[in-house]
Amino acid sequence: MLGRTYAGQNCSIAKSLELIGERWTMLIVREVFLGNRRFDEIATRLNIARNVLTARLTWLVDEGVLTKVRYQERPERFEYRFTEKGIDLWPVIVSLLQFGDQYYAPDGPPVVLRHKGCGGAVDAHRTCATCGQRLTARDVTGEPGPGARPVAA
Repeated sequence: MLGRTYAGQNCSIAKSLELIGERWTMLIVREVFLGNRRFDEIATRLNIARNVLTARLTWLVDEGVLTKVRYQERPERFEYRFTEKGIDLWPVIVSLLQFGDQYYAPDGPPVVLRHKGCGGAVDAHRTCATCGQRLTARDVTGEPGPGARPVAA
């Protein structure tokens, strides 16, 4: 396995890749953006080994992208929510999603992003195609698109 450090590179892209460049990390970020914040939800949707998910969630919390919020005391259970640093990853996720939709989704987008306010689609500039509002992660919800498939359990 390749290391995730780019020592000696004075490059903001390399530094960002140290944080999010590992495969599972961005998929976990995607799940949290889609509202799946609990460990078991994320594990089921990604079909990821529990030890790998634990390590990646710990990494994202340690790096200040996510925060753990207890939602149950006995047994103790947590949700993972974005910090402001994590919310700032939204444009990256949207760009990757739209790139994938354009080049790798022959049956249509698996997920469609919609403006919570009016239901309009999110365009390439992260603006609502219906009302023209500039959107942030807090303004948008994801819903199954024409290329969606059932989640493998």
